[in-house]
Amino acid sequence: MSIHSEQVSFGRGGLQISRFGVGTAPLGGLFSAVPDAEVDSIITKGTQLGLTYFDTAPFYGSGSSERRVGKALGKVPRSAFRISTKVGRVLLPGKSDEPSHFFDLDPYTPVFDYTASGVRRSLEDSLTRLGLDSVDMLYIHDPDLYLDQAIGEAYPELDKMRSEGLVASIGVGTNLAEIGARFVRETDIDIALVAGRYTLLDQIALDEFLPLAMQRNVSVVGAGVFNSGVAVNPVPGATYNYAPASEEVISRAQKIHEVIKPFGVSPAAVALQFPLRHPAIKSVLAGVRTVQELEANVADFDKEVPAQLWTELENLGLIDPAHK
Repeated sequence: MSIHSEQVSFGRGGLQISRFGVGTAPLGGLFSAVPDAEVDSIITKGTQLGLTYFDTAPFYGSGSSERRVGKALGKVPRSAFRISTKVGRVLLPGKSDEPSHFFDLDPYTPVFDYTASGVRRSLEDSLTRLGLDSVDMLYIHDPDLYLDQAIGEAYPELDKMRSEGLVASIGVGTNLAEIGARFVRETDIDIALVAGRYTLLDQIALDEFLPLAMQRNVSVVGAGVFNSGVAVNPVPGATYNYAPASEEVISRAQKIHEVIKPFGVSPAAVALQFPLRHPAIKSVLAGVRTVQELEANVADFDKEVPAQLWTELENLGLIDPAHK
C-alpha cells in the first residue's frame, strides 16, 4: 500500500518526488474557470499535505497554469517541491481565435515547435512564467504529428539541457503508448508521462511501452487515471479520452464498478491506485480544480485496496495482469 506523501526515486538525476502528484491542466482553466485564489489554496494545501510533485505545461491555459502555479509555489521553499513542465509549443503574443477547452487563457497563441531553438525558447519562457531558475523535469509534449523532428531535434537539445544542469531529468509526455515506446527505444530519456494508457479501462501500455521502460530504467508517471471521467462515473454522456464514451466503454466501466462495490472502496480509489501495480510507474498524477477535490483524491489514494479485488478483476477479464 502506498501513501500519497511517500517520497520515491524518479529518473536518474537523483530526484525524489511524492508518490502522488498534482496535475495542473485544470489550473489553466481546463473545461471550467478556476479563480486565482483557488489556485493558491490548492498549491498551499498540496504542500501542507506533503505533496512534492507538480506538473504543468505552456499549453495549459496558454501560459496561465505556469504563471499561476509559479506564483503560488513562490511562497514555498524551493527544496520543498519538484516541478515538471513541457516543451513543443511556443507561445506567441496575441490571443488565439481557435476554439479551446481552456477558460482561463492568457493572451498568447500556442504554436507547435520541436526545433532545437524552439524548445530552448520554450523552456526560457516557462522559467520566466514560473519565476524559477530551473525546473526539475522536462517533457517533450504531444509530439504525435512531429515525431521524427521531436526525436531528431528536440530530444538532443533536451539532452544538452540535462548536461548543462538546467533540468535533472528529461522525457516525453504523451497520450499514446506507442510514442512513449519509440522514445524509450531510440533516445536516452530517463522519465516518461503517458496519460490514459495504463488505467482500469486501458492497459495498452503493457504491450510494449512499460516492458521497455523497465528494461531501460525509465521512470514513468501514471496520469489520466479516470480516462476523462468515465472510469468513476460510467453513465450515458460520460467522456472517455476527451470524447463521448461509447456504449462498450460505459458497459465495461459499469461491470468494473459492480465488482468493486462489495469490497467497500470507491472506484476513484481503485482508479488512482491502479497504475502503481506496475513497477515502472513511480508516481500518479491527478488534476484538480478545488481544494476539496485534492483532499478527496489524497484520501482515496491512501485507502487500502484489497489484493483480492485485483485478482477478481483479472479473473473476470476486466483488467490485464500487471505482467502479461
